[in-house]
Order: sequence, then C-alpha cells, then structure tokens
Amino acid sequence: MKKSAPEHFNAIAGRYAASEVHAASPTIQRLHELLGPGQLDTVCEIACGPGYLALSFAAKAKRVIGVDAAPNMLRQFEKLAGDRGLKVEAVQALAEKLPLPSNSIDVVVTRLAPHHFSDPTKALQEMARAAKPGGRVAVIDLEGYEDPKLDDLNHELEVLHDPSHVRSYSASRWRDFFDAAGLVIGTFESGHTEMPGGLAVSRWCEIGNTPQASQKMIRAKVAAATAEQISGLGIRFQNDEIYIPVRTLVVVARKD
Repeated sequence: MKKSAPEHFNAIAGRYAASEVHAASPTIQRLHELLGPGQLDTVCEIACGPGYLALSFAAKAKRVIGVDAAPNMLRQFEKLAGDRGLKVEAVQALAEKLPLPSNSIDVVVTRLAPHHFSDPTKALQEMARAAKPGGRVAVIDLEGYEDPKLDDLNHELEVLHDPSHVRSYSASRWRDFFDAAGLVIGTFESGHTEMPGGLAVSRWCEIGNTPQASQKMIRAKVAAATAEQISGLGIRFQNDEIYIPVRTLVVVARKD
C-alpha cells in the first residue's frame, strides 16, 4: 500500500535531518538576499521537515515557527534548534489547512516540499492568509519542465525515487498558483540548482530510502533516455555514477 507523504516522511525524518541537500544550498542564501537584512517579528516555514530554512532566520526573527504534518520531522526540527540553543515553535498540520491566525506572520516560506502537496493552490492560499498585509510568501521547490515529454520523464524518475511525490510544477504553473492565491510576485527565478555539480543518484536514493528495485529502474530509464533528454534534465555521468542537478525555482511574493 502506498504511504501518504506524512507517513513516508515520518519514517525517514532522520535521513532528512542528515541530508546535505536540505541543510544548506545556494537557494537558501539567495532567498535571504531577496528578503533583505531587516529584522522580523515572525517567520514560519511550512512543511518544514527538519527546519533548516526556518532555523536560518533565527538571527533576524523574534519568533521562528515550523509546521509539518509528520511528527518525527517536527522532533528533528526541535532537536536541531535545541542543539543550536534556539527556541522554536513546532506545529503539526497539513499545508492546506494551517492552524495559524490570519494576518499574523511577516514571512511565510516553504522549501523542497510543495511537490508533495495535494493542492498547491490551497496551500498557497493558506500561506497568504497567514501572512500579514505587506508580508511575504516565498517558495523554493523542484521545478518541472514546460516540454511535456521532458516533464513526464522527470516525473517518472521522481516517483520512482519517492512514490509520495505528486508533481514538480513548471514555472508557468507556479505563476498560476500565485495568481490564484492573490499574491503579487516580486521575484521569480527559475533554473536554480540545490547541488552545484549535481547529486549522485545513489545518495539521492539513500536520503529518500528508495527501494533497490526502484533504484535499478531509475538507472534503466536514464540509460534509455536520448542525449537530448539527458541534456534537458541536466544529468551528467562520472565514474559510473549518475548526477542530477536538483533543479529548483525561487519565488517571492507580497500580500497586499
């Protein structure tokens, strides 16, 4: 039986806490550049996992909140905060139904999570509702492809890696989600990568606890792909290993 996303991530929370992909990346630094150096009252990360993005705001926010549907992820978030001597607030909830007061948060963020959301539009609407007027909503997530065939191949690889994956959405789809949530996009950057130089498929699958059979299918699909598809997906090969770029986009919007 296929596990739900919360069940899946509850079981592998420790792997994500130890994941170099989640702990740091150029997009975390880029988001801070885009948001600027000003002090904030409250920052909330939605589907926070171990909370690395939320914790990166500890020096500039009075309150740091992490929301996640998986209780073990929240335990990892609290442990990492405690190890750093930080006080945080952990809230168990789905992104599509946030138990947060309306108009209460300066910056609402989410990273490497919306591709698991059952309803990205509803999740963004909830994030917008929780944001203060003039506050910002930011998304860093896996980026899909405008080319349908390339997008479908990418999707097949992602689902083999993690069956709870719903979809990596294209830039145009993300613009639609933000528009539907009534948010005004200030910055929209596509074509980022979480791992300059790429992430080895073996490590990608280790983090996600991907079964051996699925790993073999991933490698078989890559081996069967055309040179054009390999180039389009940004895949490279080195020493008999496959490296993927973990391609992402960064969007920062304002709530009027």
